[in-house]
Amino acid sequence: MSDLKGKVAVVTGASKGIGAAIAKGLSAAGAAVVVNYSSSTEGADRVVADINANGGKAIAVKGDVAKAADAATV
Repeated sequence: MSDLKGKVAVVTGASKGIGAAIAKGLSAAGAAVVVNYSSSTEGADRVVADINANGGKAIAVKGDVAKAADAATV
């Protein structure tokens, strides 16, 4: 993966599984990461904590990308 310093990545479904791995990979490449989740607050918080503990920058944002109203509140 190329150098992503100065970039922000929004990863949907990032509280577990493949999404979490992608979020961590993007962070390792230098991106600040928005960990999007729809139901697993605990999972999202774990991913954010892991990224931040490894020197990255991450925040968790709750929202269902299938619902326009959720996107409008962010």
